[in-house]
Amino acid sequence: MLFIGNSYTFANDLPHMFAALAQAGKHPVVTDMAAQGGWTLAQHLAAAQTRDKLTAQQWDFVVLQEQSVVPSLPAERTATMYPAVRRYTRVVRELHAEPVLLLTWGRRTGLRELGFPDFRTMQEQLTSGYLAIADELRERVAPAGVAWEAAVTRDPGLELWQPDGSHPTRLGSYLTACVLYATIFHASPVGLPAPEGLPPGTARHLQEFAREAVLTTPDRWHIP
Repeated sequence: MLFIGNSYTFANDLPHMFAALAQAGKHPVVTDMAAQGGWTLAQHLAAAQTRDKLTAQQWDFVVLQEQSVVPSLPAERTATMYPAVRRYTRVVRELHAEPVLLLTWGRRTGLRELGFPDFRTMQEQLTSGYLAIADELRERVAPAGVAWEAAVTRDPGLELWQPDGSHPTRLGSYLTACVLYATIFHASPVGLPAPEGLPPGTARHLQEFAREAVLTTPDRWHIP
């Protein structure tokens, strides 16, 4: 499974965290990533190192994570994100792999300068932005941002963001890994062993949010 993205992907080594979770669920996987800070999918399309990763071996899944703000802005996503996702979808499917869109999370306090007064307002646009292209291409979506929204609504004390209000803490990355687990394997992560350093009760709490976000409405996320 190849991850293509930026710092939201390499923070806390999300691919490794997902691989450990998959191993615990008896789904051993090999992961790699092409991730540069702040990069868009359009930048990855133009990068030789990303193309090399994509063709280095036969992948089963390729996770596509767009820059954190672009999908929330209708003009930006139409001009840059959607053409890149269409192109990657063709390329990945030609390589006999399945693309998966990683629907990310909004900023903790929104981005007022862009018209988002709070997290939920930004998340609404991120979700609709990812879903529009996913519906067009019938592409699987890992709805991490949706799980984050449920988590902070029901348990505001969860620290999913780093102090910058953008990047994930270890808890945020673990929740995202649980969402990916449910999305890829169409199976619940609830009950899997907690990773070292994460209290079992907290891990189960996050697993529940991931299960609910993904598996309550799998058709919405194009999960077969």
